[in-house]
Amino acid sequence: MKTINLKNKFSLYIIGVIALTITSCDVDRLPETAIADPSYWQNENDLKAATNYLYTYLPGLPETSDVWSDDAFGTASNNISDGSRITPSSDSYYSDQYNLIRAANNIIEKSTRVIEAGVDVNTVNWYVSEAKFYRAWGYFNLVRRYGAVPLILKTLVENSPELQAPKASREEIFNSIYDDLDFAANNLRTPSLLGESNYGRISSTAANAFKSRVALFEGTRAKFHGYGDSKKHLMLAKSAAKKVIDSKEHSIYPNYFDLFQYEGEGIQNKENILVRQYGKSIEESISSHTTQRTLETGAVNPTKALADSYLMSDGLPINISSNYKFPKSTLEVFENRDPRMSATFFKKGDSYTGTQPVFNVPSLSFQRTGFANRRYANIQDWQNSRSYIDRTLIRYAEVLLNYAEAAYELNETISDDDIDISINQLRNRETVNMPELSNNFINSNQLDMREEIRRERRVELALEGFRYWDIIRWKTAEIELPKTVLGNFFFEEEFGEVVKPELTSENYIIIQKSDTRNFDPGKDYLWPIPTNQISLNPNLEQNPKW
Repeated sequence: MKTINLKNKFSLYIIGVIALTITSCDVDRLPETAIADPSYWQNENDLKAATNYLYTYLPGLPETSDVWSDDAFGTASNNISDGSRITPSSDSYYSDQYNLIRAANNIIEKSTRVIEAGVDVNTVNWYVSEAKFYRAWGYFNLVRRYGAVPLILKTLVENSPELQAPKASREEIFNSIYDDLDFAANNLRTPSLLGESNYGRISSTAANAFKSRVALFEGTRAKFHGYGDSKKHLMLAKSAAKKVIDSKEHSIYPNYFDLFQYEGEGIQNKENILVRQYGKSIEESISSHTTQRTLETGAVNPTKALADSYLMSDGLPINISSNYKFPKSTLEVFENRDPRMSATFFKKGDSYTGTQPVFNVPSLSFQRTGFANRRYANIQDWQNSRSYIDRTLIRYAEVLLNYAEAAYELNETISDDDIDISINQLRNRETVNMPELSNNFINSNQLDMREEIRRERRVELALEGFRYWDIIRWKTAEIELPKTVLGNFFFEEEFGEVVKPELTSENYIIIQKSDTRNFDPGKDYLWPIPTNQISLNPNLEQNPKW
C-alpha cells in the first residue's frame, strides 16, 4: 500500500474533469462544450479545471511498446516489429493527439477571458504553459510516428479551411514545439515552488526535460537519415538538458529497482520529473493498473539481445570481459553483471506472486524468451489484482543520457567532464555502483564511445518504451529488426519438458526466425496515415510506400 499521501487533490481534479471529456473520430472536429460556455472562463478554478483535463492524455501502464523493438517479445509475433502490418482504415492514436491539441488550443485562446475577469497574468500563464506543453506533447507524438502532419494552432469549426490543410514541414512542426516548450519553461513554476500540494503538475524542468527529448530525437534522426540541420537540434537538446542539470532541482534516486515501486513515488524522489499518477489504495481507488498481471502472462518478455547488452561488473561487455563465464543455470546468467539487470529481469529467489511467493524459472508457455519482466512487480498488488504505482514518464536519468548523447553527436567526441555529469551519475547510483566511463577506459579497452553511450541508455531505460524510437532515429532498425529473435539459453533441467522450444545449434531459444521478419527502410521508418483521415482531407498525402 502507499505510504505517501501525495495524490489527493490533484488526482481528484483529474478524475473530475474526465466527466467533461470531449470525444471525436476526426481531426479537430470537436464541438464546443460546457467548458467553452460564456459563463465559464471566469476565474482561476475554471482555467485549472480545463487544464486538468489535459493530464488524462498522459500514457499509463502497462507499457508494452518494447515488443515493437528488439528488446522484448510477447506471446506472439508483433506486426510492427516483424514488418507485416498494413495501412489501417482508422487509428485512434492519430485522432487522440489532435483531440489533445484541440483541447490545448482552446485553453490558450480562452485564457484571455480569464485575464479580462481579473486573474493575474502570471497565474494565467501557468495554465497556458501547461496547455502549450501538452500541445507540444501531442505534436511530438504525431511527428515521431507519422512524420510531417498538418499543423493546427487554433480551434476550428466545421467549415474551417485548415481542415483541408496539407502537411506542414518537419521544420515548422519542431519550431512550433520548441516555441511552446520555451514559453512553458519560462513561465512554469519549479518543482520546489510547486511543492507537495501541486506534485504531478507540469514544472519548468519538465518543459526543458521534454525539450531535450524532442530535440535529441530530431537531431539524431536528421543526422543519421541525412536531412535538415542536425546540429541545430542537437545544440538545443544539450542546452535544454543542461538547464535541468543546472537547476539543481533533480538528482539520481539511490535505488534503481524502487524507481518502479511505491518507495520511489512522490516529491521525495527527485529523479521524478513527470509522472502519470494513479490512485492511493483500494479504499481510495481513483484509478489503477494491472501491470504485474499483464507482464506475468508474457506481454513483454526481455530478449537475449537486451540481456547481452548488460555489462559485466568490470564495466566491459560480455564478449570481451575476462569475468564472463558461460552460465550453467538461469541464476548464473546474472552473476557479475550490471545490477540493473537483476532489477529488470526476474531471477530465481525474487519475490513473485501470491500463488508462487518466490520466483523459480520463467514459464515458457507465457515468458517465451526464457526471461521474465520484473518491472512494477509487487506481491501485494498481485494479490489485490490491481496496482497504484505511478508511471514515471520523464525522469532525470533520461535527461542525463540526452545530455551525453547530444554532446557526443555534435562533434563525435565527449569530454570526461561531460561524462562525469551525465553517465557516471547513473553508474554511481547507490544500488548500481558500476565502473565509471571515461575516454581512457574506452581507448584502453578498444571500445566505441557512441556504442557505450547507447548501451547505457538501453540498460538504464530498459522496458520503459524508448528502444523502438531509439533504433528508428539512429537508422539501425533496418539492421536490428530483421534479425532472428532469440531468448535465453535453454537450461533443460530447469525449464523442463512441458514446452519444447525450437533451439539454435548453441541451444538458445528461437522465438522468431529472420525469414519471417522484414524492415523496409523506404517505408517502415514512418507509420501509415490512416485512410479515413486521407478521405476527410484529400490534401493529406500518404507516407511513402504505404
